[in-house]
Amino acid sequence: MTFISDFLAAIAGLPRPLLVLVTGALVLGECTLGLGFLVPGESGLLIASAAVTDLPFFLTLSATVALCAATGDSIGYWLGRRYGFRIRETKAIRRLGQHRWDRASELVRKYGIGAVLVGRFLPFARTMTPAAAGVSGLGYGRFLATSLIGAAAWSFTHVGIGWGAGASAKYIEQVLGRAGGIVLGALVLAGVGVWLWKRSRARKLEAAAQQQPPAEPEDVEAVA
Repeated sequence: MTFISDFLAAIAGLPRPLLVLVTGALVLGECTLGLGFLVPGESGLLIASAAVTDLPFFLTLSATVALCAATGDSIGYWLGRRYGFRIRETKAIRRLGQHRWDRASELVRKYGIGAVLVGRFLPFARTMTPAAAGVSGLGYGRFLATSLIGAAAWSFTHVGIGWGAGASAKYIEQVLGRAGGIVLGALVLAGVGVWLWKRSRARKLEAAAQQQPPAEPEDVEAVA
């Protein structure tokens, strides 16, 4: 077996119920308010999806992930409904960023269920939007229906991407041989490293911008 095949075989070698359970738990954690930036749900989903080799497993994994994602959304919604506008001052929101909360709240106010649907595909909004919807008073029936649709679309899309990526990687490795597989793996690791570095740099710049004092207003009399 070759480099990529060994890695995918190791994942696929796990009992499928365990693989589905772990992936679902990661997604549930990512979609739940307060855990969204601590649990690598989307990354775990793509890795697990690369081990998909047949349609029944694809459907099982996609459906489980969609259900877990919608459950995480509902938890966030009811937290928002429970705490109302006070939720902005909670430790979870402060840790995640009050400016992100304000952005999610504004999107819900302007677009309603459209924000819930689109927010599913945006990393920060995926965690914040359900709670913002609960605070806004959006009816749970409408929220749940939209959440299920968005979760299903997001799940089937990502599992499909992972499945296709795994199959493509194995094909490329077969064509290039073991050395080519190692090079491909190194390029993937380098790409992930660059992405993590950019993400860390963006967060540092964002934090620095928040710490800057507001600009002093111009002295009108002096100008006059």
